[in-house]
Amino acid sequence: MASKYIFVTGGVVSSLGKGITAAALGRLLKNRGLSVTIQKFDPYINVDPGTMSPYQHGEVFVTDDGAETDLDLGHYERFIDINLSKNSNVTTGKVYSSVIRKERRGDYLGGTVQVIPHVTNEIKERVYRAGRETGADVVITEIGGTVGDIESLPFLEAIRQIKSDVGVENVMYIHCTLIPYLSAAG
Repeated sequence: MASKYIFVTGGVVSSLGKGITAAALGRLLKNRGLSVTIQKFDPYINVDPGTMSPYQHGEVFVTDDGAETDLDLGHYERFIDINLSKNSNVTTGKVYSSVIRKERRGDYLGGTVQVIPHVTNEIKERVYRAGRETGADVVITEIGGTVGDIESLPFLEAIRQIKSDVGVENVMYIHCTLIPYLSAAG
């Protein structure tokens, strides 16, 4: 059976709990007997959060294979009771590094390298790889930041394309957002 894909995004402000939402969803699916893997895509240009200020980005989580990753991977591991790897945290920096390596190697046959299709294809490959390597029934992917961040656009386009690639019945999008409560409007 091919994997099904769930994408978790957030809007308006960051730190809404997308990571906890994704982790809790993974736990619920696992409790229903499905095999689950999960990953975090961060649209920042850094290759990993290892050199970023913890005051700006938060603490890093170190995976069993020694990768310095987003702290959400720690939540994922504890909630779902799985071990994740360096491939479970994808950043714009990692994506662009891979695309540039491929261009230098001649993989694009001298063509102009563009965000669409080259960068979006690299992002999609990272999603599909998670399912292939783990054999998971469900691949949950959290897209960090907010949908309003310009850095997120290639990731959002890639997950939009995945719906066309694998069929609408194999993809779900969950969007977390702030719903303010105004007591005066009561």
